[in-house]
Parts: sequence; C-alpha cells; structure tokens
Amino acid sequence: MERPATAPPSEGFDSITLTSPDGSTSAEFVPDANLVCCSLVVDGDELLDRRRGVRAYADQGKTMGIPLLYPWANRLARFGYEAAGRNVTLSQDDSRIPRDGNGLPIHGVLPGLLRWDVEHSGAPGAIAARLRWHDDELLELFPFPHEVRCEAKLAPGELTLTTTVTASGDGPVPVSFGYHPYTRVPGAVRDGWVVTLGAASRLVLDDHSIPTGERAPVDREPFGLGGVSLDDGYEAASAPAGFDAAGAGNELTVEFLAGYPYAQVFAPPGQEFICFEPMTAPTNALNSGDGLTVLAPGESYRAEFRIGLSRGA
Repeated sequence: MERPATAPPSEGFDSITLTSPDGSTSAEFVPDANLVCCSLVVDGDELLDRRRGVRAYADQGKTMGIPLLYPWANRLARFGYEAAGRNVTLSQDDSRIPRDGNGLPIHGVLPGLLRWDVEHSGAPGAIAARLRWHDDELLELFPFPHEVRCEAKLAPGELTLTTTVTASGDGPVPVSFGYHPYTRVPGAVRDGWVVTLGAASRLVLDDHSIPTGERAPVDREPFGLGGVSLDDGYEAASAPAGFDAAGAGNELTVEFLAGYPYAQVFAPPGQEFICFEPMTAPTNALNSGDGLTVLAPGESYRAEFRIGLSRGA
C-alpha cells in the first residue's frame, strides 16, 4: 500500500505531506508533535496560520495550524477535575500542562508528549494514525486508558479529519477533546471578512471564560468581522453545522459533520485568522459534567469535521 511522502524535517520534526488526487490541495502533518496539521494549501493559497511554529507548539503548547486539544478542549476551571468516577488533582507546577492568561490549565497536555504511530495510507490523499494512552506519564494526567485514531482525507479544496476514541481498558473514559483550526480567507484582510455562525445558542461565560451553564440567543445572520473581537462558546446547530468566513470571492467553511455539538469561536483583533473550533463537550466539561460523554469499556466515540474553500465566479 503506497505511503504518503515524508517531508524534510520541519523545525527538527519529520512531517508527512498528503496531496489530493488532482494535485490541487496539500496538507502537512507532524506525528511527533501531536499529529498537528501545520499547513493546508489549496491552489497555492495557505489556509492556516502557522503562528509561532511547530517547535513552540510541541515544547510550549503554543497552538498553531490545526491542533488537537487533548484530552480536554480549552480550559479547566481549576487544576483538577472529577469525571467518570475519578477525582484527579493536577499540580500547578507541572510543566506538562499549558496555562492560559489567568493561569488556568488549557488545551490538555503538552503536545510534545503525544506521539502518533502512522498506521497506513490508502489513496495518496489519505492517512491514518493511532495514539495509545497507556503510558504511566499520560495516565498520571488523565487516568483513563484508551486509544485515539485519527484519519485525514484530502479532496480538491477540502480536508476531512475523523477522530475516534475507544475505551480500551477496563474502565470508563470521559470524552472532552476538540480542535483549534487557525484558518484564514485568502485574498482578503481580516476586517473585510463576513462571518456566519452555525450555532444554536451561545454559552454564557464567566470572567475566566468558563461556561456558567446558562444559554443565550445567538444571531445567525452574517456579520462583518471589522472591529469585532470574538472568544465565545456556542452550542452548535444540528449536524452538519457550518461556520463560514468569506471575503474577496472566497469562502472558507468549517463544517461539523458528526460528534461535535459545541464550538468555540476565536478571532482576536489585529490577527489575520479566525478559529472555528469543533468541540465534543463545552469548556470545563470534566468538572461541570455539562454535555460530557463517558464511554463504557469497549465503546467508541467518533467525531468528524471538514475544512473547505470555495471560490467565487
């Protein structure tokens, strides 16, 4: 079975580059940096913001490209959580846990700890990889033995990522991961983008960006991003839910196909990107239990989203 091309080292990491069958679209993945997708190019246009790069992502948790937030998406309200019958205390001095601006744990464990085994590839534009959560170091931070399988598939103008978590041990496993795609619309500046949210409601957040449990109405009409700053949580519309940014005749869409009933939307001022973040549970679900799925031994959870670019006439 033909394997994808292995690119020269990317900031000291080997990477794997996929190409769509027609050659129009390529994506680059780094298995030893949590399988981050660090580049997605359509017809010569880069759709991702690389920000500080792969090394800063792996070593410091500085997100970029399309990172998997694992085993929890976004932040926890404290250094610990109680889920699936386990009360876990995390150390505030643990360098394996990134922190947000308020000092709270954010985006799971340090990406450099998560090294994926590439299993196989079928067509030139596809790859599959597996992460085994069985090592003592990982279980110390998230004491739930399980396996994660990620499949990536390219088609002209689009990338689909499918992530499956399987409870491979003899105990339950809470599911609280998400992705954080740093996307941009080619050919147009950020303040000229028009955004449409595929959301059913907005999650009310406290001063530390932790959901309170309340919901608020959300306007689903398109709006201009100029002068607007976003860092909000949402309950997604029924799948497939589409989150769009458009400008200069180009439309970028992040489509939640299955298993992502929640979203975070992040678009800070002065930055040429917008993040439509698919999430399996709301922020802090390991503590609140809100929207949290818990797998029984042997059960699996499958989640899928797609990033696509369409061109105007």
